[in-house]
Amino acid sequence: MAKKAETVNMVDRFAEFKELKNIDKTTMISVLEESFRNVLQKMFGSDENFDVIMNPDKGDCEIYQNLTVVADDEVNNKDMEIGLTEAREIDPECEIGEEVAKRIYFEKFGRRAILTLRQTLQSKILDLQKDAIFSKFKELEGEVITGEVHQIWKREMLLLDEKENEMILPKDEQIPGDFFHKGDVVRAVVKRVDNPNNNPKVILSRTDERFLRRLFEQEVPEIHDGLITIKSVARIPGRRAKIAVESYDDRIDPVGACVGIKGSRIHGIVRELRNENIDVISYTSNPQLFIQRALSPAKVTSIRVNEEERKAEVFLHPEEVSLAIGKEGLNIRLASMLTNYTIDVYRDIDEGEEDIYLDEFKDEIDAWVIEALKDLGLATAKAVLNAPQETLDQADLEDDTLAHVKEVLRAEFED
Repeated sequence: MAKKAETVNMVDRFAEFKELKNIDKTTMISVLEESFRNVLQKMFGSDENFDVIMNPDKGDCEIYQNLTVVADDEVNNKDMEIGLTEAREIDPECEIGEEVAKRIYFEKFGRRAILTLRQTLQSKILDLQKDAIFSKFKELEGEVITGEVHQIWKREMLLLDEKENEMILPKDEQIPGDFFHKGDVVRAVVKRVDNPNNNPKVILSRTDERFLRRLFEQEVPEIHDGLITIKSVARIPGRRAKIAVESYDDRIDPVGACVGIKGSRIHGIVRELRNENIDVISYTSNPQLFIQRALSPAKVTSIRVNEEERKAEVFLHPEEVSLAIGKEGLNIRLASMLTNYTIDVYRDIDEGEEDIYLDEFKDEIDAWVIEALKDLGLATAKAVLNAPQETLDQADLEDDTLAHVKEVLRAEFED
């Protein structure tokens, strides 16, 4: 009886484990039956003539071996046949050639069989748990999730959700300025779920542009309800972001709704993103107007757009060029990302003012140097010569190279 109790307790223990790991009852019964059959197959060479009946309410199982009744002296295979005398102890009315179901008590197989069953169950339940985790988080890709910091390493952090599922937040997926301690609650988006060797690995991100999208959905009811749509997002995490929104209701100002009264809605997002500066602009299908809005706060005088090549040439007054480029080129980079256009900024030359575009100097100045200057919005000779040193330093050119450029450009005007 002690062994039987041990077997029943073992099944009960896995029933409790099933509740803990959220494995549904039907699946658990199937796993238990399959595990018993695996052990039977190892012991008898086949499980084909066995019936395994699970009793989930009792927390145990019944095993029956289906044997063909033969004469007592003709039993050649005890795993498949049973003598008539023994068979009639089970079913007094059975006859030779019929089948009887002999009850098998698993605990009589010994501790080794029970240990094998336990190991098989543990392995299968672990696989089920991994499958459940993979499926759960695969469905959550792109969604915001909350986790508690459990352990911090040099290159990544381990977070646990409310059910103690493990999630990884790599260092390069953290916002510059993020600093967490063990026990801190962190919000991030599920970037992807890897599954190497059936070992799910949930990767989180706070730099993914979807994180910004989901934060706006949570903070702005009109976006959540579908009255306002986020058309495009561009981010340089921890520094600056631009988001283009569109309203399907003329009565709703999409930009005002996203910002909120006195910035009430956007302030929470900015704090979550470590004071990331967020520009909200109104989307338009007109590429010229969209690019113009994307370059805000700079005021554009004219634009030439090549829609096939997704390129735009933008002309601004000299004092607007630095605004269009932005500090360290952030504004123009984000505008290009937001509109999906390559944007070249040019200084608008007033009538009567003599100036020359840098492209005219390709015979004397390397093309890559010219492109580096144009990336800063310095598209003409005078724009370069009049630019402050701190702006030129952003081109990351050697002093000798920059001196050569200025010498070539000055010579042109001296002539």
